[in-house]
Amino acid sequence: MVFVELRHFTKEDFQTFTIDGLDERMEAIQNRIQPKFQAIGEELVSYLSEKIDQELYLHIARHARRSVNPPNDTWLAIADNKRGYKKHPHFQVGLFDDHLFIWLALIYELPNKSKIAASYLDHFEEIKTLPASFVVSLDHTKKDAISLEALTEKEIERFRDVKKAEFLIGRHLSYDDPILQNDKELFTTITETYEQLLPLYKLAIDSRDA
Repeated sequence: MVFVELRHFTKEDFQTFTIDGLDERMEAIQNRIQPKFQAIGEELVSYLSEKIDQELYLHIARHARRSVNPPNDTWLAIADNKRGYKKHPHFQVGLFDDHLFIWLALIYELPNKSKIAASYLDHFEEIKTLPASFVVSLDHTKKDAISLEALTEKEIERFRDVKKAEFLIGRHLSYDDPILQNDKELFTTITETYEQLLPLYKLAIDSRDA
């Protein structure tokens, strides 16, 4: 039973983000969601490290800087840096109140954004061949995302040129998607999404390290 309880997400998990008060919501995040992130994250780290033949590290969002407003979402991140993930291309799995997101995330704190964006522009047609179900976020703090079909080079140019611009690509699963109720299906969906994003991850790492 522990395996089942720790590796999929329930309606109660998503309702965490309706709890009023910073302390109360954080307690629910820590008790309900973070143990699942730990369990799923450890498996994902092992899986991805083997796939790319490089050691990766699990980070779980702590929301430590918050003093008043409770978080509207929470996530795990997987990166090739042990100390942090925000300055590095990384993988995310996380929850808002109405969906789970599976991202390759390139956020505003990332150095060498211009190099990565240039590489993505060079491979724009390949990006557009990813599954039609994929979505793109231009701001990790917002729930909104655009369809891959709607993505144009302008969004990647903005990511290149605007300091605060971000680029996250992957999938959304609605809170009531049956996949979320099944440990095996959820893990398979996450890993299949990541496998399709690995070429973009490698492009980002190569550009970062160039």
